[in-house]
Amino acid sequence: MKAEEQRNEGAIGASIPASEWACEISIGRPKPEPPDGVRNSFQRDRDRIIHAKAFRRLMHKTQVFIAPDGDHFRTRLTHTLEMMQISRTIARSLGLNEDLAEAIALGHDLGHTPFGHTGEEALSRRLASLPNRRGFRHNEHSLRVVDVLEKGGEGLNLTHEVRDGILNHTGTGYSATREGEIVRVADRIAYVNHDVDDALRAGVISWDDLPKGPIKVLGDRMSTRIDTMVRDIILTSRERDGIALSKEVYEALMELRTWLFKNVYHNPRSRENRKAGDVVSALFDYYLERPEERAKSDPDPVTETMDFIAGMTDRYALTTYKRLFLPRSDTISTR
Repeated sequence: MKAEEQRNEGAIGASIPASEWACEISIGRPKPEPPDGVRNSFQRDRDRIIHAKAFRRLMHKTQVFIAPDGDHFRTRLTHTLEMMQISRTIARSLGLNEDLAEAIALGHDLGHTPFGHTGEEALSRRLASLPNRRGFRHNEHSLRVVDVLEKGGEGLNLTHEVRDGILNHTGTGYSATREGEIVRVADRIAYVNHDVDDALRAGVISWDDLPKGPIKVLGDRMSTRIDTMVRDIILTSRERDGIALSKEVYEALMELRTWLFKNVYHNPRSRENRKAGDVVSALFDYYLERPEERAKSDPDPVTETMDFIAGMTDRYALTTYKRLFLPRSDTISTR
């Protein structure tokens, strides 16, 4: 059995050879490098991302719940790992390049702010309020992290395919590779399902609250819903000769996602949204006026402040806010 056939043994619908869709060879890097001799280009990208400081910081960044009471709520890092596993499963079953899908998945959220989407929205509002500025988008900042901010300003010099997949895992653009398309769908599959799981654990919602239509189509357990969608995308993609979910499953996924935004992500019980947003806004304003206190990353003061705030973990942002804006007991006069 050929290697590419062996790696797909046991996949849905029998073993299949490497797909003609697969991106097996990179077109290169911004700065050319000699071959590694052991790892292919996408394996090297994966390793660079895993060893990046921004990747390690994901363990202390919010996925949905800020400072939850419990050890089993997702962080931005555990979301990334769960999404990577889904991406690899789909890529393997379709005979695509698992290494490329893995590298894109591991790097897709490196640019996320502290406090999840609450932090992203707060930073975006502050940027958009400034003259000639646009809002913050974490996919664009993830690309900036790997291109510019890592390794003391040198960047990671990733392949064009991984950089493209990171940029286009969300937003209006579309990836140039099938592996990037997989990551885009796998991201939604992962967060929609594990965010329901976390919201149930937190008591923000109950089983009776969940929308009946999507649950009937996808399943009443997280593992069942993920399995339904992964199998559906594999079978549908083969039939349509492109990465896609069936109409029924796609509509169920999007209905459940819309319900989550209304009932979980924007539910004041699920996150202390206003407070977390205020922390990000206050820190942005403070450091924008104090260039000597922020990390050096760009000649433009707004961009440099954005880099500094977006790179913070939840706990670093809270500790810094407390130090800057809240009185300390050892400095308060008792007279």
